[in-house]
Amino acid sequence: MTAILEARNISKQFGGGLFQPPPLQALSQFSMRIETDPPSITAVVGESGSGKTTLAQILLGVLPPSTGDLLYYGNPVAELSKNEHWRFLRDVQMILQDPYESYNPFYRVDHILRVGVRRFGIANNRAEEQKVIEEALEAVGLRPEETLGRYPHQLSGGQRQRVMVARALAVRPKVIIADEPVSMVDASLRATILDSLQTLTRDYGVSVIYITHDLTTAYQIGDNVLVMYRGIVAEAGDAELVVPDPIHPYTQLLVGSIPRPDPRKPWLEEQQPSEIGRNADPNKGCKFADRCPHAMEICLEEQPPSYQVDAHRVAACYLYRDSAQTEATDFSDVFVEPKVKQASEAV
Repeated sequence: MTAILEARNISKQFGGGLFQPPPLQALSQFSMRIETDPPSITAVVGESGSGKTTLAQILLGVLPPSTGDLLYYGNPVAELSKNEHWRFLRDVQMILQDPYESYNPFYRVDHILRVGVRRFGIANNRAEEQKVIEEALEAVGLRPEETLGRYPHQLSGGQRQRVMVARALAVRPKVIIADEPVSMVDASLRATILDSLQTLTRDYGVSVIYITHDLTTAYQIGDNVLVMYRGIVAEAGDAELVVPDPIHPYTQLLVGSIPRPDPRKPWLEEQQPSEIGRNADPNKGCKFADRCPHAMEICLEEQPPSYQVDAHRVAACYLYRDSAQTEATDFSDVFVEPKVKQASEAV
């Protein structure tokens, strides 16, 4: 089956022109396929500057890759016809981190929802249009009679974010890219919004790419996890493997930084880099070598490939070159079938 969306050996570089600073490699040799049958939730995790937002912009088609291809049903997005590109814009939708920046404060919620429905020809008349909008609001846990007719400033942060989820759902997409959708709402609303994302996958067949710096929520709703560091994928695979038992030193660092509910169990401190790692050049070899307690001489020379450590996990680390089954070129090859999780149980 042809993937609806595929990133094939994509890299993105910024700067590096005449009289400019050295180029910044924001994304390096990234490959992944997004299938819609079965729909799934893929969580992309990493600290600030790891390349998550750059990846989201490339997958949306708003930022061209420096090298590699973004494919829509097997065809390069840059070469799509006008009608094909229109379908791509409908099928791949975005949910932003700060919903308030997405709203025109002079328009009511009705207008925000109606624009997409009309633009993509989802409804044939006003009555059908209203039905589509109300169904989308109900799907994300909002009551139409309490939401429609109001301005953005009259809604809470959680309501505004759920309206953005409803707006994306109303145009009946195949893929939704959610960039930090719960980072600006309080803890009491996170479960509601995460449940809404799971509803899209479970009940409406929408695949979700969930981008976050929060490994906890990634584990709660993600079927698979990609852990990014400085433009490369450090570890990827089944969320049930990657988060509870991380094997890449960077993933171990992320997991160790998660606050523990038991005050008798303090946070794990970051281990100091090895003697070899202290001599690492951040722009050469393994990108994590200058922070890695296990850095070896080979780590200073060349970025490690992604080794497939077991059936459902890869890690870009020379620690596993002897025990790996093979080298992986597409992280999707180790992804598992989607599982039903309940975000509200763990948030």
